[in-house]
Amino acid sequence: MDFGAHGVRDVPDDAGVDFRILGPVEVFDRRTGACIVPSGSKQRALLGALVVRAGHVLSAERLIHELWGDRPPVSAANALQAHVARLRRLLQGGAPDGGGHEWIATRSMGYLLSPGRATADAQRFHRLSAEGRAALASDPVHAAELLRGALALWRGPALEGSTHGPICTVEADRLEELRLTTLETLHDANLRSGRHAEITRDLERLTASHPMRERLYDLHMLALYRCGRQTEALGVYERARRRLVDELGVEPGPALRERMEAILHHAPSLAVPRPALPVPLAPPVPFTPAAPFTPLAPAASPDPHAALLELGREIARLGDRIESLSREQEELIRRFNLLAAVPVPGGQLV
Repeated sequence: MDFGAHGVRDVPDDAGVDFRILGPVEVFDRRTGACIVPSGSKQRALLGALVVRAGHVLSAERLIHELWGDRPPVSAANALQAHVARLRRLLQGGAPDGGGHEWIATRSMGYLLSPGRATADAQRFHRLSAEGRAALASDPVHAAELLRGALALWRGPALEGSTHGPICTVEADRLEELRLTTLETLHDANLRSGRHAEITRDLERLTASHPMRERLYDLHMLALYRCGRQTEALGVYERARRRLVDELGVEPGPALRERMEAILHHAPSLAVPRPALPVPLAPPVPFTPAAPFTPLAPAASPDPHAALLELGREIARLGDRIESLSREQEELIRRFNLLAAVPVPGGQLV
């Protein structure tokens, strides 16, 4: 899917058209709130394939196979032309700038969807998911916000009602895998934020719905353990093991086995992580230079033992000052990295 250079472009808020495939295929006009929804299954499949391969020419042969499979009608070429013409009229009549933009272009080898300044929900999903994963280690609370925003874009199964051929089917499977991975990362962020009690029920439902995903079992076990439910956490492992052995004939992987062992022995690594220090919005702390080193005054007596003790104290004071400066430096670097990761308004948006 190519909505701009490398699949991402800077699009103003008034670009108008939003192609949506995270659910039933539709074209949404953000300025009026109107939706363009193809009426027939062939029209939906055609629009879905063109959006998935936006900016790239799809040959007539590929589109015929996408719509009719291995048994196309004798008049498939003419039928495809009729579907393209009908979809073109639908887009030209319903999009806000449809009168001036050619959405579906005809080429010698086939057809292509020219997105222009349009946006795509799948591209926004990819961007928010990537930003959430990048923020997971340093700021799990912010990461969870980004990941929830990514998942909120979904309105149902990807390309729902359009998966008749390989183009849409492969893309729908890929997007579903990314959705589940994003969901797992969201619950990882929730656990890092100390929200284990809030997600145990959701993880129980997810492990039942996706019984072959070991990562969900792992997260569920950790959430239960942190709620003081060690026996139930071990029970989740046994349930996972039975399902994997019965369905796939394999034992749980090393990550899940290590989690079970850690829970069995109350490993300290299972504890809720300490929350990160809040980042103040005040200006940076000004740098304070260290006090100049003051040489020792001559000892009142030539006692070498007393002079050695005083020198040791001076060294200790200097060490404390160095350690304090090191902590200030680390804090400034951490705050700089956090501020540098904040998206700039008007930046790269999809």
